[in-house]
Amino acid sequence: MRRAAGLVALLASLSAGLAHAEAPGASPRPVARPADAAPAPDAPLLLTAAVPVRPQARPAALAPEAGPAAGASLAAGALAAEPETASLALAALRPLPKPAVARAPTAAAPREQLIQVSGAGPAKRLAAPGRSGALCGVPGLTGHPIAPIASRVQGCGLPDGVEVTAISGIPLSLPIQVDCNTAVAFKRWIDRGILPAVGNRGGGLARLEVAGSYMCRPRNNQRGAKVSEHGRGHAVDLSGLRLRNGQTITVLAGWKRDARLLKAVHASACGPFGTVLGPKSDRFHQDHIHVDTAANRGGPYCR
Repeated sequence: MRRAAGLVALLASLSAGLAHAEAPGASPRPVARPADAAPAPDAPLLLTAAVPVRPQARPAALAPEAGPAAGASLAAGALAAEPETASLALAALRPLPKPAVARAPTAAAPREQLIQVSGAGPAKRLAAPGRSGALCGVPGLTGHPIAPIASRVQGCGLPDGVEVTAISGIPLSLPIQVDCNTAVAFKRWIDRGILPAVGNRGGGLARLEVAGSYMCRPRNNQRGAKVSEHGRGHAVDLSGLRLRNGQTITVLAGWKRDARLLKAVHASACGPFGTVLGPKSDRFHQDHIHVDTAANRGGPYCR
């Protein structure tokens, strides 16, 4: 029995020595769990304290550009990036200041308007055409200013002329090129003389038949004569009146047939014009009435 007990003790001692000799040099490390492995249903959830995230400095590339299109492009780029970058980019998109809008003209200045000149800074106040902006400053004169007319002939030329196509709504058969003084006198003649003389005859006055206005030539086209007032833009030749019913009363044929009407027209020109010449004046005015604004020392010259 003692021998058996000794054998058992010896075997136990040998087993312990072998176990101590075969012990591993390092303890085995646990294998990492796969990222997509979900915890067991009954595994306890470990809650960690939320760590506040400090806002990062906005990158220079995310600085908003002027205009809505640039902001939209930045937003699109931010959303395509990582979520954290997207949130920073969206936070950086601040509303742009509303551009200044030019105020509408007030009632105190009805003839002015605000016009924004591109590239010229703030809106500039420019005068808009009004009643004083009519041709020669007189409503009822239809036409436009013309470029200065120069001439090699001494005494001819029209430095500040206008071209008139209608007066008081009555069209002219030919545009007249005159200075403003003559254009205004012609309108006065029509309003106070010609229109009242015609009245409702033939339905009223439809058109003025014009024979000429500016032309650099001597008086009566006679060589050696002084320069005509036509050469200075001071004269107009009227050859007839056209009525609304289609009838035309010419100075040449109507001086006898419609003497009362044409003589009233002729007489009403004395005053608005300094010189008035009709068929009774000389042989050069048988077919028209010449009017001009030349100043005569003795007053208007009417024949």
